[in-house]
Amino acid sequence: MAPSFDCVSSLLCAEDSNNVFDEGHSVYEDTWQHHRNHQRHGFDESYELPLQDDECFAMMVEKEQQHWPGVVYLNRLHSGDLDFGARNEAVDWIEKARVQLGFGPLCAYLSINYLDRFLSTYRLPKGRAWTMQLLAVACLSLAAKMDESDVPMSVDLQVGETKFVFEAKTIQRMELLVLSTLRWRTQAITPFSFIDHFLCKINNDQSRLRSSVMKSLQLILSTARGIDFLEFKPSEIAAAVAMSVVEETETIDTRQTIAVLIPQAEEERVLKCVKMVQELSLNTGIAKYHSSASVPCVPQSPIGVLDALSFSYKSDATNAGSCANSSHNDNSPDAKRRKLNKTCGSELL
Repeated sequence: MAPSFDCVSSLLCAEDSNNVFDEGHSVYEDTWQHHRNHQRHGFDESYELPLQDDECFAMMVEKEQQHWPGVVYLNRLHSGDLDFGARNEAVDWIEKARVQLGFGPLCAYLSINYLDRFLSTYRLPKGRAWTMQLLAVACLSLAAKMDESDVPMSVDLQVGETKFVFEAKTIQRMELLVLSTLRWRTQAITPFSFIDHFLCKINNDQSRLRSSVMKSLQLILSTARGIDFLEFKPSEIAAAVAMSVVEETETIDTRQTIAVLIPQAEEERVLKCVKMVQELSLNTGIAKYHSSASVPCVPQSPIGVLDALSFSYKSDATNAGSCANSSHNDNSPDAKRRKLNKTCGSELL
């Protein structure tokens, strides 16, 4: 029997109005808007990134703990207490959907952040594969509403090859559950929040700033794919990425730079993160995307570079779509929709 998803009473949450957008401080709102605009900027050669003031920076460092799944969550994934494979499948789908839908890298990162924070607090029932996919769709929908100006209907977010297809009302109820679990803290502090500030502080060659920003964005998005970087806070990841990128063209004193960027940080943690970022850069071959023959020209914005980085996902999605179209009618989206939503029961997340 196909699982049912219409668990109205369990998905409706009693929201505390005092928690809705509780990070409404004007400085934070300005930072969030800059955060969004930053990833869409064309970054011409003369563009200079604005430095955040000390008050704003200190506030972000203080609040980042609220938007970080934490080491306990990482340990649960490593131990098998949480389904590592299901989490990776959800992240992989989010990345592919992001490319196919034309969303920015911040949207993908926010989606994964919501998913990890939710899983760190709320235990999904075992033996119900549909719950993780529903969670991924809901997280992408929420992130798109936060970051994108043109957001499709929630049912239209379900692109690519999916095992289940959900109705809009089911996705919306899952969104409510996610929001309640996250205490409505959706304006998340991420490495994107810090990267321009850090690059401006340590990049002595402004002519290289554009390429440094583009590569930094690629690396940050890549850190979200696996689970090892869940050990680190957003500011630590951003500092490690900035130092790794700048160090490719300049000589810097790593320990001294850490003290300049994040005076309150644990030096050894950031050094460990720097090493992991450098290994990630080598293993993923991010630099090759600047000269790869598969990309006809160097994109003119950070978003273009990230889309080039994810170019292979488009091919995967196309191939998956071809396979789906050639399969039996019972596996079509409409058939899946009928199976998944034809009954309303008490089976709950």
